[in-house]
Amino acid sequence: MTMQSLRLRASPLVSFTLSSPKHRKSTLPFLFKPYCQSSTPSVSKSLKMSTVASPSTVIEHVVLFKVKDNTEPSKVNAMVTGLNGLISLDQVLHLTAGPLFRTRSPLSNFTHMLHSRYSSKDDLSAYSAHPSHLGVVRENVFPICDDIMAVDWVAPGFEGPLVPSAGSAVRVSFLKLKENVAEEGKNELLGVIKGIKESFGGIDQITCGENFSPARAKGFSIASLAVFPGLSEMEAADSKEELVNLHKEKVRDYLEGVIVVDYVVPSTQPASL
Repeated sequence: MTMQSLRLRASPLVSFTLSSPKHRKSTLPFLFKPYCQSSTPSVSKSLKMSTVASPSTVIEHVVLFKVKDNTEPSKVNAMVTGLNGLISLDQVLHLTAGPLFRTRSPLSNFTHMLHSRYSSKDDLSAYSAHPSHLGVVRENVFPICDDIMAVDWVAPGFEGPLVPSAGSAVRVSFLKLKENVAEEGKNELLGVIKGIKESFGGIDQITCGENFSPARAKGFSIASLAVFPGLSEMEAADSKEELVNLHKEKVRDYLEGVIVVDYVVPSTQPASL
């Protein structure tokens, strides 16, 4: 999501220490657990998703929101309801929006997240430009948010359901690379992320890729999204300290900063947030 059109307490799977001229030394979580579903999709949308096979390539779209302090709960609820209503748009394969379960990154003070999926970049663009989307952004998002960032990536070889089940735990990670990281290093980092699923177990799905909307991403150029059956599986993966340390050593030298957030797919949209 852009600032003109929104696209829109977890333990890390990997936690490591980063330092850079721009950020003081801090322990940042790496690698994720994520997956989101539409909160209250229409009956027709649910039927469509249950009968159509998942595409081999999916466009992932994740937006993080920082709601202003002391915002009236009714206004926050209106934003979340409005965003979830966008599941009805034809271009949207999957969409969920709501409050974050927890944030474990010093670089992040975000409070809410939107995750949606599309068959193509063109469909994402059409969603972004749709009057219904623009209206929700203008009327419900901008007035109560003082920070928004978004990352979009292509997820080739997509496997698993497009829409996760209620109670799934989703971990999203945004990675900012150090300057002058070569393509080889970037590919190695992506390979480490892709290997997380087999290494840790208990993860239903992982996608990762390079952001193709840099203007909206605050310099974060790699993203990943991991889906666990629930919070217990996420915590079990996080508890494997030896594996965590092994993976963090593989990527430490490439990273300047990391944002990691966790989200739990709701069974129904809460009446008040």
